[in-house]
Amino acid sequence: MKFIAIIPARYASTRFPGKPLAMLGGKPVIQRVYEQVAGVLDEAVVATDDERIYAAVEAFGGKVVMTSPDHRSGTDRCYEAFCKVGGEYDVVVNVQGDEPFIHPSQLEAIKRCFDNPATDIATLVKPFTEEDGLAALENPNSPKVVLDAASQAVYFSRSVIPYLRGVEREEWLKHHTFYKHIGMYAFRASALREVTALPQSTLEKAESLEQLRWLENGYKIGVGISNVETIGIDTPEDLARAEEFLANGK
Repeated sequence: MKFIAIIPARYASTRFPGKPLAMLGGKPVIQRVYEQVAGVLDEAVVATDDERIYAAVEAFGGKVVMTSPDHRSGTDRCYEAFCKVGGEYDVVVNVQGDEPFIHPSQLEAIKRCFDNPATDIATLVKPFTEEDGLAALENPNSPKVVLDAASQAVYFSRSVIPYLRGVEREEWLKHHTFYKHIGMYAFRASALREVTALPQSTLEKAESLEQLRWLENGYKIGVGISNVETIGIDTPEDLARAEEFLANGK
């Protein structure tokens, strides 16, 4: 199978405008993401709606395409870019442009999901640990995932799932393995084309989670498990933590 990574990168951001071009260890964030991905998958392309990002990617020798500024989601931008790139690729991996520490093992885990012919879409999770604590588990900004016996997603929620009946909440992490969603997706090319045409679903609107639209419409989401901790960059404070992370040789 041939895999292509599409890396959506927008300049506009409420919490951190221009973050793809923010410098991290002497390189723009978007370059660090690109370099982490390009050596693992068959192809990598940045999808942007901003000339400054386009020029920066070209400057470091990366591949980049311009996309519409009007997309509702990164998935829609990903599909436009995939159509523009062309080529015979079986799977499109949508890599967030603010994840400069994405690990090769995570990409390999998401690739393995497609060994199962039933998998239409794939994503990643990381087990919560007791050290993470109850506050991290209950954080609604960190969606949880329930898996079936074949490592397919049953449901995603901002609530803690499953509910452990008869167990004190403070003890939940000792009695069950809960999974935290890592927001990277991969799509069979045919599935990517189809899901971008779907209207918003009831569950998606309720939880504000795009992946619920796909589940509601019958798509099978394979799940790879990763134990790698990375730092996504949403704010200038995250960038400072990332600099420290990089300096420590992580």
